[in-house]
Amino acid sequence: MKQFTAKEVENMLIQGQSVNIIDVREVEEVEAGKIPGAFHIPLGLLEFRMNELNKSKEYIMVCRSGARSGRAYQFLESHGYNVINMTGGMLDWEGETN
Repeated sequence: MKQFTAKEVENMLIQGQSVNIIDVREVEEVEAGKIPGAFHIPLGLLEFRMNELNKSKEYIMVCRSGARSGRAYQFLESHGYNVINMTGGMLDWEGETN
């Protein structure tokens, strides 16, 4: 499983790198704050909304602790998507949220 730490993702954003972040947490969790620019698809809806994603892009999967994003990673990878899991999830995130 390809992985980035929360700090690595934060540094990528600070450096202005173009990243595609998918937040798979539930609506109420995201309302408490998400990484700016992250696209929200709850894990339970991923199967039905994966057609909104582009297989030629790389996606960083994010959840609260890294477990659900790990499941999202495995599901999307099995369908041919290029994904990376953010370990530690939002619990480890020290960057800006909106």
